[in-house]
Amino acid sequence: MIHVRVRPFAIALVVAFSMVVSAPVASAAPPQQDSGAVVLVPVAEGVGPSIAGNPSSDHRGEVNREMPLLLTKGGTHGRPGGGGGGGGTTDGAPQTIATTALETIAGPSFDGVGKGIAGYSPCCAPPDTNASVGTTQVVQWVNLDFAVFDKTTGTVLQGPTAGSSFWTGFSAGKCNSNNDGDPIIKFDAQARRWFATQFSVTGGAPYYQCVAVSSTDDILHSTWHQYAYNFGNYFPDYPKVGVWPDAYYMSFNRFYQGVSFSGAAACAFDRAAMLAGSPAVGQCFNLSSGVASLLPSDLDGATGASGSSLAPPIGAPNVFANFGTNTLNLWTFHVDFANSANSTLASTSVAVPAFTTACNGGTCIAQPGTTNQLDSLADRLMYRLAYRNFGGHESLVVTHSVTGSGTAAPRWYELRSPGNQTFSVWQASSFAPDATYRWMGSAAMDKLGDLAIGYSASSSSLAPSIRYTGRAVGDPVNTLRAEATIQAGGGSQTGSLHRWGDYSSMALDPTDDCTFWYTTEYLQASGSFNWSTRLAAFHFPGCQ
Repeated sequence: MIHVRVRPFAIALVVAFSMVVSAPVASAAPPQQDSGAVVLVPVAEGVGPSIAGNPSSDHRGEVNREMPLLLTKGGTHGRPGGGGGGGGTTDGAPQTIATTALETIAGPSFDGVGKGIAGYSPCCAPPDTNASVGTTQVVQWVNLDFAVFDKTTGTVLQGPTAGSSFWTGFSAGKCNSNNDGDPIIKFDAQARRWFATQFSVTGGAPYYQCVAVSSTDDILHSTWHQYAYNFGNYFPDYPKVGVWPDAYYMSFNRFYQGVSFSGAAACAFDRAAMLAGSPAVGQCFNLSSGVASLLPSDLDGATGASGSSLAPPIGAPNVFANFGTNTLNLWTFHVDFANSANSTLASTSVAVPAFTTACNGGTCIAQPGTTNQLDSLADRLMYRLAYRNFGGHESLVVTHSVTGSGTAAPRWYELRSPGNQTFSVWQASSFAPDATYRWMGSAAMDKLGDLAIGYSASSSSLAPSIRYTGRAVGDPVNTLRAEATIQAGGGSQTGSLHRWGDYSSMALDPTDDCTFWYTTEYLQASGSFNWSTRLAAFHFPGCQ
């Protein structure tokens, strides 16, 4: 049975933007917080049924369509947004040689949602590929469908299934009927629950963000706590999620009426209430149009696995980040759900080695056999901002795409704090061992501190492929080992479709806190709107 509790109309994210942001350089004042938190009350919350047995989704015969790319700065795409960056400077931390073998141990590797799985035909690009790993299942979600796999064998347990299935019977915000995408699936490893979210924007304002939290760790047979949040006239674009002890933190790029960029939002949703299926408020700080494309920190570890790293220090705020001109800008978000007046968002900037954004933030990725180039999406940090607490220090790792060897390279960082949330750069470099374009990455660490980065790779002689690299915890700082290929590309993206990504994801298996799972797209043959995806697992031999 489906139960829905309707609540008063949510307080929309409509506030005055009094904040003025200086150019985010290391010596300048960092971006400041907004005047106060805006409280979001769900327009409704409900309990939805299991998704087991929901009908398969396929888009055969549909008109192919490109999902809108909303620009955080004016002009045509190809101009950087998300806080600037680079400025034509020479890379300050290039790694141009990688000779040490990677030496990871391969786990399951199999195709995900896309061309070639269960007769599936994509309709939309880009796929927004992301996945998360649970107790026994791996779940991958793309635009506009998800699938559930057995994590040991890669067997498809269900899917592809429409993403709106998480809101079956829940009409609030049209969450059950608008299958609009920009999805994120997360396994909350500390609570053993699944968190699913996508926006509902078809038909225009008011725009909604739909959230569903499972009641068990079995995504197929669980019931769902369902929520809808009204963002009023502000389109909540490019949502990203971080799990934290006190809240589910989310970031958005806000576009007035879906057109005019109005700044980023940093939001916190009451995790305890959502896990209990109770009314769950959110609190958001709305930043000025000088701030875009934030990422919330996402907790890895504290899973109960042997030797797993720790939870954050008690009361530690969540950290949001974006990049500026040779800086990482950090915001610490402390939320008080009992009294929003006590919630704070404080900011600082951390100097990083100089860089220039790949493709000037836009389109320049070469492919073989075509003049069509791919979008780098280098105007923003790439999902996730992965957090670990090793006891003696806390770490944040993240990557974005910069100019390296004249093409594109994943710039990666490990920030460390001695336990007081004061982060500084511990190591950083741009992985550019040759002139291949490498972009659209995702980074994470295992419980020992071994680092892995997955990404796409392409050139005028290499079809877009899936590769990864990494470093063992004892390796020399600022260096990655030689890369390995997860999936060789079988063709180039042709026509006038430039979009690729818009994100990929590197996740950790919570049962051992060692096994990395990476997923992103590739093509089995040249064409447009015929993408496939791959999921692959691996671990470092020292992590057991």
